[in-house]
Amino acid sequence: MASPEVLSRMEQRAVQAEQMIEMLTKQIAQLQSYVVDTQKEQLRQENQKLRQEVEKLKNCLINIEKAQGVSQYYDFTKTTGTAPVDGATAQPSTQPTATIPQPEKKEKAEKSEKKEKKKAEGEEKGGKGKKAEDEAPVDVSRLDFRVGKILSAKKHPDADALYVEEIDVGENKPRTVVSGLVKFVPLDEMQNRMVVLLCNLKPAKMRGITSEAMVMCASTPEKVEILSPPAGSQPGDLVEFEGYTRSPDSVLNPKKKIFEACAPDLRTDANKVAVYKGVPFTVPGKGVVVAQTLVDVQVK
Repeated sequence: MASPEVLSRMEQRAVQAEQMIEMLTKQIAQLQSYVVDTQKEQLRQENQKLRQEVEKLKNCLINIEKAQGVSQYYDFTKTTGTAPVDGATAQPSTQPTATIPQPEKKEKAEKSEKKEKKKAEGEEKGGKGKKAEDEAPVDVSRLDFRVGKILSAKKHPDADALYVEEIDVGENKPRTVVSGLVKFVPLDEMQNRMVVLLCNLKPAKMRGITSEAMVMCASTPEKVEILSPPAGSQPGDLVEFEGYTRSPDSVLNPKKKIFEACAPDLRTDANKVAVYKGVPFTVPGKGVVVAQTLVDVQVK
């Protein structure tokens, strides 16, 4: 049999190996995030250059037509407006000419423009529009995961198994969240801790108190652990998944069961990292979301 001293050294090496694996996992996730951000910036710059080239070509075409006496009934160098440039009648020409809009076509164009404007306004307010949400793929990109900080937690006045938390998620005011964690997490451990929230669930009353989000946890029937964001995370930081462009619904429609469809693929892996289909929960530039001890269990 191995001596106690040998066993002790082996245990120390095992702990060191586990720490090294965890550190390498975080470093890999950070490198992946950096590569994605770099590629996004390159694509953005290339897109901007293409836009500039298109504008130059449009201006060049208009100048050529004007030099040849072709009247311009639309100024394509502007984003809006359809007023005639000079009101002159177009002369016959072999060169391309702008078509004078007929009243019926003009009316249809104006209606189409109004619809597009309303759609754009809806997107600016945070919604993608009902049709866009209906056509979007059912995956984790539809879920609004964010980092939050519990400002205070107390027991629910009418339910022994529930906590009521006030959580900062980077908005104008904290969200009220009701969680069934009394049996698993002591009240003092709920105070002033960083968490990951699912923020676009439809608000629902739980024993008389409206819950506006859900605290994400690694969970088994016997043990539940609140997921921990990476060091340096701040309230409101977005949680992203490589390969899934973040496009959350404004509010998840309970009838569509988007979260229920994604839930079976939300787990922790062998390194305690929270994943969706093997892709880590990642706070860009800061690292991955982890559980304290639970591996290969459901996240919910």
